[in-house]
Amino acid sequence: MRTDTPPDVLPSRDHLPATGRDVPVPVLDVVIPVFNEEKDLGPCVLRLHDHLARTFPYPFRITVADNASTDRTPQVAAELTGRVEEVRHVRLDRKGRGRALRAVWSASDAPVLAYMDVDLSTDLNALLPLVAPLISGHSDLAIGSRLARSSRVVRGPKREFISRAYNLILRGSLHARFSDAQCGFKAIRSDVARVLLPLVEDTGWFFDTEMLVLAERAGLRIHEVPVDWVDDPDSTVHIVRTAAEDLKGVWRVGRALAVGALPLDRLARPFGDDPRDRGITGVPGGLTRQLVGFCVVGALSTLFYLLLYSGFRTFTGSQPANALALLVSAVANTAANRRLTFGVRGRDRAVRHQAQGLVVFAIGLALTSGSLAALDAASAHPAHATEVAVLLAANLAATVLRFLLLRAWVFPDTGTGTDAPSRTTTPHDPRNAR
Repeated sequence: MRTDTPPDVLPSRDHLPATGRDVPVPVLDVVIPVFNEEKDLGPCVLRLHDHLARTFPYPFRITVADNASTDRTPQVAAELTGRVEEVRHVRLDRKGRGRALRAVWSASDAPVLAYMDVDLSTDLNALLPLVAPLISGHSDLAIGSRLARSSRVVRGPKREFISRAYNLILRGSLHARFSDAQCGFKAIRSDVARVLLPLVEDTGWFFDTEMLVLAERAGLRIHEVPVDWVDDPDSTVHIVRTAAEDLKGVWRVGRALAVGALPLDRLARPFGDDPRDRGITGVPGGLTRQLVGFCVVGALSTLFYLLLYSGFRTFTGSQPANALALLVSAVANTAANRRLTFGVRGRDRAVRHQAQGLVVFAIGLALTSGSLAALDAASAHPAHATEVAVLLAANLAATVLRFLLLRAWVFPDTGTGTDAPSRTTTPHDPRNAR
């Protein structure tokens, strides 16, 4: 794992090196958060250890995270630690699954971190497929999904309804694209966790939902694994209370995302191995995004121009009205494209950009004025609606030329040279800076 990267910048995903089981540092650390689970803890840990010893090709560790249990759970965990070499026990003095995961994951030396519920409702055969994409460097997080088409799930209608309704709420309110936020079967790379976990506020059951939403919004890759899952009828989870806390969390995260209170820029496009960051000759970067932004700004500018023209036309002729409307809308259009389409921030070279934009405006003026002159030559007294239609067609023709000029001349993507505009970009691969 790379450690020579700046703070708050994730390194490139690397495939973890193949190692033998005698390596002291485990590749995988599986955390089992528990609260008053003296009955199920022993069988769970022994079953999980047996499965990992038989099927997992890397060194591993099982960490029991005791959330301030008041029964014999600490004693059972201590007995397991003394009995099984790969098991350790962490005692926390406060409850909260999210708090436990944050504490253990933050302190772990393993490059891949996972957790599962103590009832082992999820079939353990999904564990290796869960963590394999993280080990290979393909993905950043991985989750088990009970809602995938190929998943096989046994549970009552009440839990089925609550789970699907909750995920629909996430999709509708937070635009989440992952399918199952609540399955207690997840994994994350430790380098990702070190940057992502400080942004997660919740310390209870909403912890992993918040973590997934932030990861997805930041552009991290989430791998989903269909799982076989059997409901535990003796589960101690309070459904109504948990649902209420989850809805509060959805509201809090949604509000924070809406007002831009979360510093997701420290995670967005974090990896230098993103192919979109590679300089490929003949392939302009960000063309699709710029084209979409230009179209949005252009549509609004055209509407603004037509409103201005109609207003100016009430007290002046068509040519002066066209010139004034174009001038005002051109200044607004250049400023909007500078910021929104081409991502240029600050005042550096703003005057020059506006001057170049006015040259583009002059070209648009020549096209639209020429179209008006042609209309006047064809008809002595054209209707106002006809004038607007002709100007609209001329503006659409000028739009294509305007985009090409803005992209190639006004805001050229000249890389990182001294003449390049100041753009908001994310770090490139730190390996290139060595």
